Amino acid sequence: MKVHEVNRGIQRFKKGRRVGRGIGSGRGKTAGRGHKGQRSNPGYAALPIFQGGTMPLVRRIPKRGFHNAFALTVAAVNVSDLEQRFEAGEEVTPEKLRAKSLLKRRFDELKILGNGELHKKLKVCAHRFSETAKQKIEQAGGEVVVLPGRVPCEVKQKQNRQAGKDAAAKKA
Repeated sequence: MKVHEVNRGIQRFKKGRRVGRGIGSGRGKTAGRGHKGQRSNPGYAALPIFQGGTMPLVRRIPKRGFHNAFALTVAAVNVSDLEQRFEAGEEVTPEKLRAKSLLKRRFDELKILGNGELHKKLKVCAHRFSETAKQKIEQAGGEVVVLPGRVPCEVKQKQNRQAGKDAAAKKA
């Protein structure tokens, strides 16, 4: 096979096979559904998990736990990583961490953890800090800057209502 032959014969919108159009077609009469039985009836569609009447595997396995769809994704970076990748006096931001490939995935908040040693003076900007990380950064003569996180919808709505009330009070 050659490179130009790879996609040959592949169509984007392939026409469906016309079944039940005479015995000469090879799919006439029963239209490939066989004789009798539930599956031969028109409109029959089994669930993808159907196992012939046996309790399906997905229903036999116990369901456990809870997945919070609204939970924030927190990326963690250790103090030892900052020691290795940054020079003394440098500012550490989420953008610079991404540029130095310490943060590769998508995240909502950044947390600095205290694993390892830090001897360089750094200005570290993040959403959260562990107690030990904060101590180690400040002991090295560095600065800790807490970035603002996401504001929940309820808080925003409350602020908007309050702003509307304040504006109405000023007009009156």
